Amino acid sequence: MLDSAELAAWLRLTESVGPAAARRLLAMAGSPQAVFELPAAALDQALPGRQREGFNRPPEHLEDLIAKAGAWLQQPGHDLLVLGDADYPPRLLATADPPLLLWLQGRRELLGTPSIAIVGSRNPTAQGGDNARAFARALARGGYTIVSGLALGVDAAAHEGALDAGGATIAVVGTGLDQVYPRRNEALAARLLAGGGLMVSEYSLGTPVLPANFPRRNRIIAGLAQGCLVVEAAVQSGSLITARQAVEAGREVFAIPGSIHSPQARGCHALIRQGAKLVESAQDVLEELPPLGTVSARSADIEETPHEQQALLDAMGFDPVSLDALMARCGWPAAELSAALLELELDGHIARLAGQLFQRRRQG
Repeated sequence: MLDSAELAAWLRLTESVGPAAARRLLAMAGSPQAVFELPAAALDQALPGRQREGFNRPPEHLEDLIAKAGAWLQQPGHDLLVLGDADYPPRLLATADPPLLLWLQGRRELLGTPSIAIVGSRNPTAQGGDNARAFARALARGGYTIVSGLALGVDAAAHEGALDAGGATIAVVGTGLDQVYPRRNEALAARLLAGGGLMVSEYSLGTPVLPANFPRRNRIIAGLAQGCLVVEAAVQSGSLITARQAVEAGREVFAIPGSIHSPQARGCHALIRQGAKLVESAQDVLEELPPLGTVSARSADIEETPHEQQALLDAMGFDPVSLDALMARCGWPAAELSAALLELELDGHIARLAGQLFQRRRQG
């Protein structure tokens, strides 16, 4: 636990200048308290003109932030790691832009565990959500902590999969930890903490939703993990930013292929062309990482189904398909086929998509 003077100095430093400038000042002074005692000539050398002008004036909101942070840190399970702390995660420390502060809520020891990042679209296909949960369950059962960003879609499914398996998961967020974004994931955040997970942010309490913070947050997801699995992603997406940052940090990158007709698969296909490992099962991921134990990591196959249902599933394949196309493949009457599709949908084997399309769902 930082004492009050250290906390105040760290908060003043991080609220006064950007991360790169703060690291330069710390390298010169050795501690945040000493930064504010540096001579003018040293400050002129370390800070560009505009940053230098406001550096000697504490931010107007600083006193309120110090009081708020002090009260927040008194609560059980709340913590703050600073750059240079003995418990600062080594993998993150070795990246090009390690955060100066890590606000923590939950089990901080998870920062040192073997971990895999799982990221992807905020609007995944039904198959994409299933894949994220299935891979997260299998990798969590294999002993890996699942790291993601608590966003809607693939991120949420990855956290849920880890929790379903009784495993550990870390959510790295782009706001202060005194709020949950998106609001729709408040229940998931509560479940994550109750299940022994960890919430992480580099942003001070009270930091609102700012679009620029989320791409920066992604480098922490990539830096904490030993590898990064992209489930579904468009060509222009935050998930590909995370994958690129993982490559820059020397991490393994994995991608699940999808339909050539799906925009959500194009980002993964681009990654595979660039050298990411194509994976079809959790075992494909585990083969590239240090063994930690056994895992049930078969391909996410359909559970046992009656013969006629299985024949219909086989005819569907795994791409979205229309009722007319299925009738042509199977030769079934429309009424019989519609009834069979409804039964499969109710059993969770297929999903009904927009445009009267159907898609088979892999079950992990």
